[in-house]
Amino acid sequence: MSGFRSVPDFSRLSLNSATTKKWTLAEAVDGCARAGIPAIGPWRDIVAEAGLDKAAKLIKDAGLRVSSLCRGGFLTAPDAAGQAAALADNRAAVLEAVALDTRELFLVVGGLAPGEKDVVAARRRVADRLEDLVPFAVEQGIRLVLEPLHPMYAADRALISTLGQALDLAAPYDAEAVGVAVDTFHVWWDPELRAQIERAGRENRIASYQVCDFNLPIAADALLSRGMMGDGIIDFATIGTWVRDAGYTGDIEVEIFNQGIWDADGDDVLATMKERYAELVLPFA
Repeated sequence: MSGFRSVPDFSRLSLNSATTKKWTLAEAVDGCARAGIPAIGPWRDIVAEAGLDKAAKLIKDAGLRVSSLCRGGFLTAPDAAGQAAALADNRAAVLEAVALDTRELFLVVGGLAPGEKDVVAARRRVADRLEDLVPFAVEQGIRLVLEPLHPMYAADRALISTLGQALDLAAPYDAEAVGVAVDTFHVWWDPELRAQIERAGRENRIASYQVCDFNLPIAADALLSRGMMGDGIIDFATIGTWVRDAGYTGDIEVEIFNQGIWDADGDDVLATMKERYAELVLPFA
């Protein structure tokens, strides 16, 4: 029929709550429901603000699903007290994921301890704490999702910088116990990305696909250099095709840390998000 345009399929689209930072969980849930976005990936801080039981009810009553919970991790403490505190916090996060009815708990593994320079030792501690944490997560039916972060965050946030590193760390465990995230902002630059996405697909470890753009110039606060898809330099067609061909069919989260987006009207942000998703992500998903 002349002039006919198909309606985009938003059934896999999820709002990561970091994108609408000024919204409470209730506001984010309501915004998703009004925008026809079927899933949400909340951060633990806004879940805590709402109260865990209330948060779970809010999401369920709105008919949304929880694509993931952000985040656990920060496993690199060198001292016994710090290690115990990290494990306690991560076990709490696992139980929060159970209450929210999601299987996927993101882990940002942590950087160097204050004054530390031994990267090898710090990475070894991540592996040791993961060995401590996996059995508890498995008992609860939760998959730990290792997220490699861009190398500019290695010192203070994540000593895992590549998908290959994340897969190596996950390798001792069943794919249902430990998976990996493909976040376009963090991995777009990796010359091994295609091969490692293919490997992740073969190993059934892709637990999440997150999208946002990489903006230039880098913001004064490097955390805030994420952008709306299409505003930066990332080739979503190529990366999306690799993820699709690796067999991933789960939710696609939009996670953006950007002051301008945070300051904008939330409903306008969601409208733009849907438009950019339909144009730049969905055709290759």
